[in-house]
Amino acid sequence: ADLAELFRAMSDTSRIRILASIMDGEQNVGAIAERVKVSESAVSHHLRQLRQMRLVRHRKDGREVYYALDDEHVTALFKLGLDHIRHR
Repeated sequence: ADLAELFRAMSDTSRIRILASIMDGEQNVGAIAERVKVSESAVSHHLRQLRQMRLVRHRKDGREVYYALDDEHVTALFKLGLDHIRHR
């Protein structure tokens, strides 16, 4: 069931674009929203879901909150999925 939830969390195009955006390094909501062309509100909503699934982590610096991939497993999952679809 947990594995199904993990893949469900990664099944949304916007969440995939958010994960791809922060693969380059930590970013705040505004920077992510600008890169993925989604409203800050929607990005915040998606990030909350991704945090609950432990796909991303956050760090506060004053009033700013920065998001990054949780660990190397998330990067590996993302890259394996991308390699798989490119292999066709």
